[in-house]
Amino acid sequence: MASPLQMTEMSKRQDGLPPGVAEKMVLKTFKVFEKLADQDRERQLSELQRRELGRCVPPALQELELAAEETVEQSTEAAQTESSPSDAVDVSAAASSAATVSLQRDDSSSSSSNSSGPGQSAQGDQAAAASAISTEGSRDKLQADPDTYNGAVRENYSWSQDYTDVEIRVFVPKKVVKGKQVRVNLQASSMQVCVMEGTEEKTLMEGEFTHKINTENSLWSLEPGSCVVLSLSKTSEVWWSAVLKGEAEIDINQINRERSMATVDEEEHAVLDRLSFDYHQKLQGKPQSHEMKVHDMLKKGWDAEGSPFRGQQFDPSMFDIPASAVQF
Repeated sequence: MASPLQMTEMSKRQDGLPPGVAEKMVLKTFKVFEKLADQDRERQLSELQRRELGRCVPPALQELELAAEETVEQSTEAAQTESSPSDAVDVSAAASSAATVSLQRDDSSSSSSNSSGPGQSAQGDQAAAASAISTEGSRDKLQADPDTYNGAVRENYSWSQDYTDVEIRVFVPKKVVKGKQVRVNLQASSMQVCVMEGTEEKTLMEGEFTHKINTENSLWSLEPGSCVVLSLSKTSEVWWSAVLKGEAEIDINQINRERSMATVDEEEHAVLDRLSFDYHQKLQGKPQSHEMKVHDMLKKGWDAEGSPFRGQQFDPSMFDIPASAVQF
């Protein structure tokens, strides 16, 4: 039979996580997947808009070449119609040679002008447009994948982000299927992910964050044989251009920087609802929320005893109420 001291030690080992930690982990995981669902809807709308914008490039150089060929044909036909039947062959040959000389001169002058003229700038513009479309196409592919939404793919990991969180998926060998084969060290400014390969420990990802994280609200989990998922909570609501210092950065101007409604708290949500209500009221020429609040207070004293307006109908147009006069 175990002694009281041994029973106490056994109960301590069976307690598991400290109170509240398990609940926090479940809530954090729920919020992650809730945000992913909101991001899917926002991503579909942004993809449709970007595809419509990047479809057409006008073929300016082709139009210029066609115009030159038509001019030569018209000059040759005019020379043939003006000549007599007996001299048709000579005139035709002369017109052909003249057209050839004219074309050679035009080609030489156009080539010299293209070296420093608008032709070169047109080619440069088309090359830049093609490059922009290619970059936009690759960004569209990244945005379409939840694992790289507002992020990128790197050599041994992929990452995505929203307004408040960053998710990193560190790729692991297929043999890594248990949590004890993984060691993750998360600090406010740095991180390290290692796995056990046989008797040796291999570092998969290590470095300093470009921005600090909140370690209390950051979690990690293992998808067996696939990846280690790091769910990091940002300390400041800024868009990251890279996860680790010294790595390639993304262009944050090409990502979806709209804030998801899932990240808005109740107080901010109430302010947004009030602003939306005021906007529609203003379009309809109706009182806004701050005016309605003052009107309610004025109505109470309108018919009060001793009021000069007693017995008259309340007229809101008599009052000009600035928005700064009311606090919500």
